[in-house]
Amino acid sequence: MRKGTTKVEQILNAKASVQEFIQRTHRHFIGGEWVPAASGETMDDIDPSTRGVLTQVARGDSADVDRAVAAAAQAFRDKAWRHMSPQARGVLMWKLADLMAAHLEELAQIDSLDMGMPLRQAQYGTVPMAIDHMRYMAGWATKIEGETIPVSAGPFFNYTVRQPVGVVGAIIPWNFPLLMAIWKLGAALAVGCTVVLKPAEQSPLSVLRLAELITEAGFPPGVINIVTGYGPEAGAALVAHPGVNKIAFTGSTEVGKSIMRTAADRMARVSLELGGKSPNIICADANLKRAISGSMLGIFMNQGEVCSAGSRIYVAREIYDEALEQMATYAKNMRVGMALDAKTQMGPVVSAEQYERVLGYITKGRQEGATVIAGGGAMPAAGSGFFIEPTVFAQVTDTMTIAQEEIFGPVAAVMPFDTVDEVIERANVSAYGLAAGVWTENVRTAHYLAQNLEAGTVWVNAYHVYDAAAPWGGFKQSGLGREMGHHALELYTETKDVWISLQ
Repeated sequence: MRKGTTKVEQILNAKASVQEFIQRTHRHFIGGEWVPAASGETMDDIDPSTRGVLTQVARGDSADVDRAVAAAAQAFRDKAWRHMSPQARGVLMWKLADLMAAHLEELAQIDSLDMGMPLRQAQYGTVPMAIDHMRYMAGWATKIEGETIPVSAGPFFNYTVRQPVGVVGAIIPWNFPLLMAIWKLGAALAVGCTVVLKPAEQSPLSVLRLAELITEAGFPPGVINIVTGYGPEAGAALVAHPGVNKIAFTGSTEVGKSIMRTAADRMARVSLELGGKSPNIICADANLKRAISGSMLGIFMNQGEVCSAGSRIYVAREIYDEALEQMATYAKNMRVGMALDAKTQMGPVVSAEQYERVLGYITKGRQEGATVIAGGGAMPAAGSGFFIEPTVFAQVTDTMTIAQEEIFGPVAAVMPFDTVDEVIERANVSAYGLAAGVWTENVRTAHYLAQNLEAGTVWVNAYHVYDAAAPWGGFKQSGLGREMGHHALELYTETKDVWISLQ
């Protein structure tokens, strides 16, 4: 792609329906209606492939959050939702999933335009995953069960019921906009909660298109509300709102800590899916070709803007030099380009702020003595957007900044190791514990590493594999609670114990 591609040229590559959607006035979705920000303010939405302004969206603040929480609270009390049968809730959710499937290409293009995700990743990965997740959670709507308990306190019938926690404030990140929205909405809706959702200011558009499909599906007004805006304004107001019973947040660890402090004042329920610095371990007996391609996917998928990115790659010393050579070749041959180009393997990072952040880490790596063997800088030839070369560092030590801190960009730190116990210790010396990868042909080694790595998910001979039925979440400072699978339902329900005297 030549340098200087314009906003207009990029948008013209999109479907006509996407072009029409981009050009609309984008407002908040509150109580089933589209309303402007109370302040009348808007904010620019930037295309990271061109640095051009795609459109404007409403800039929400505490007044807009007040309206949205009031709408969600009313919907939670209203019999149209509160007394809706579990089967009917599931049918609504399944209908929404069907509408998403009917508009899959459109939703994929919107996410691609809005945050730089390569189109084929959105088409064949994240949007289908979002659809599958909504269908999976729709099935759980009829399976929220309590239990009977044989108590010894006397002649009592004791049983439990699980009830929705109430109004959920959901705050999602910019890296997987539609998928993260569905991760939050799916479980919350299945159990009967209502939701105020704040998408990231960098990539709100697919969530706004989702709201149109929510209306078409027939959800009662106020069950799902969407407020766009900046984190310190709309996001902070949502976290602090006394009418919000539970906060569900995906994002940085520092923001997650701040949310916990705020929520503690009123004992609001909190679940957090936070950052990571995930180790990816290639043993000497690994299928090296498979390990290299999988490890490069692990760090370069979605430009490395993935909380579980395998950014610390540990390679057995016997194969270290050979692995480095193959990694460098792989990185240099990756096709970096405009997000909507179907041939693009890696798009731009999401924003000017992220662009400078990632380049700053690359500079820091060089300053601390690491050696760049591939990439290492901006990539203006890919287009006029926020493009960074797929970067691989060698000669890295565990104490270097690039091996310690979450970069959230296409930067791999590759380090040798000598023994399995040594690499376990080094991998676990981290504040994070979201995910880990293991590459080996020895089943004993695979299980030993999986048991001892401090991570919420361990992939063996694979990386970045997800499923709606499998729990997702982290150890240590990578978060609290589990998204996906039946474990997610626990985040949105309260257990009530009932005693009935039999005398």
